[in-house]
Amino acid sequence: MRRRLTVAMLGVVVGTLVLTVAGSLLLIHRAAYSDAEGELTTDAGALAQLLTSHPSAVTDTRVLNLVRQAGDYQSLLVAGLSPAGQFTSLPPALPASDVGVGSVEDDSEVAGNVGSTVFVVEPLTLTARQRAVLGPVPTGDLPVLVATRHVRPVADGIAYFLLVAGAVLVIGAAVAAALSRRITAPVQRAVATTEQMASGDLAARVPTGPHDYPELRQLGDAINALGDGLARARGLERQFLLSVSHDLRTPLTSIRGYAEAIAEGAAEDVAGAASIVAAEANRLDRLVQDLLDLARLDARQFSLHIEPVDAGAVASGTLDALRPEADEFGVALRANLPGGRGPWVRADPDRLGQVMANLVENGLKFSASSVELSLDTTDGWCRISVTDDGPGIPPGTLGRVFERHFTSERSPGRRLGTGLGLAIVAELAQAMGGAVQAVSPVHDGTGTRMVLHLPLLTLPEGATFRPAPP
Repeated sequence: MRRRLTVAMLGVVVGTLVLTVAGSLLLIHRAAYSDAEGELTTDAGALAQLLTSHPSAVTDTRVLNLVRQAGDYQSLLVAGLSPAGQFTSLPPALPASDVGVGSVEDDSEVAGNVGSTVFVVEPLTLTARQRAVLGPVPTGDLPVLVATRHVRPVADGIAYFLLVAGAVLVIGAAVAAALSRRITAPVQRAVATTEQMASGDLAARVPTGPHDYPELRQLGDAINALGDGLARARGLERQFLLSVSHDLRTPLTSIRGYAEAIAEGAAEDVAGAASIVAAEANRLDRLVQDLLDLARLDARQFSLHIEPVDAGAVASGTLDALRPEADEFGVALRANLPGGRGPWVRADPDRLGQVMANLVENGLKFSASSVELSLDTTDGWCRISVTDDGPGIPPGTLGRVFERHFTSERSPGRRLGTGLGLAIVAELAQAMGGAVQAVSPVHDGTGTRMVLHLPLLTLPEGATFRPAPP
């Protein structure tokens, strides 16, 4: 890549030099001929005026020779133009065919160039004596002053242009090499780092320096941020797999132990052992179902049937279903629900029940003595709150409680659920057009409130979700 970039830059430099030199030579060529023609025309006009106004000024051919020597003339002479349009005594470098006879006959000057020779033909009015001295011009011919000048070819300066172009090319090659090295080096480092990451080394990072171009430094920083994210995701994934494997191993161990005891006749309370096996099997089924739910949400294959739902009725059913477990743990389940039916929300009734159950189970897992489920409405939204009186959530981890692989640092007093409930709650809430938030502490530095917001059946036009204050 570095070589191609250097060659491309040199190509641009060479092309620019060629166009610059060619254009400069063309402009210099045109300027040289134009300047020579203008100067020659001015000089010839002044000399013709002198000859016409002062006939006695020319009494000897030496005067014209002195003028020729004083000026930059290739030739300076007086010739004649016959009535037949033929010139006499023209310089050898000026063919008569290249001079406009018609303009001369009309007493107009003619200027131009033949090759590297610039010429001016100026009509004159001479006395007989001047004709004899300067010409001699045959009687009957129109006397004309012919002045020519040799213009130095522009090609004579090509050596200078080539020297300058060579110096520019050397400088351009050095600059192109330096620029290509400065551009490609960070890219090569980025490529090498991404290859290391692709091979499994997520600790690899792109080295960046203060002299790198800002865009390339941003590329390196972006790859490094990607590496940090991948490393964090791998750590969370490992943590998640360890947690899931532990959740699988614990009930499997219980099922195996009690099943073997029942099979060997060693279980004194067969019915009790069988109930434990059934409970642990239900726990396994719940864990597998939660994992399948997350997989379906990832694959966007999770089916939702949005319809009007009585949130109060779903909340009452959820509390009734979980009350035996709450009694077993010695936790009081309290309800703060509006009387009668409603509020009505747009949601999937089964998934809304699953969300409420997950929130209540999370509260039961960490509560000290009570969990409260309450419903109210505000600004076109239904707010479903589950509050526990547990130790609360540290501020640094409050925003991560709905991540799939996040494990809270607060110590639960009991085991309940699969540890995936809050992640599923967040996914389902978003799928049903709502949102969920965590508030902690609730009072006296303790307690946690999980708040689910769902749109009411008649959401005002233009209303947007704004998390309610705790």
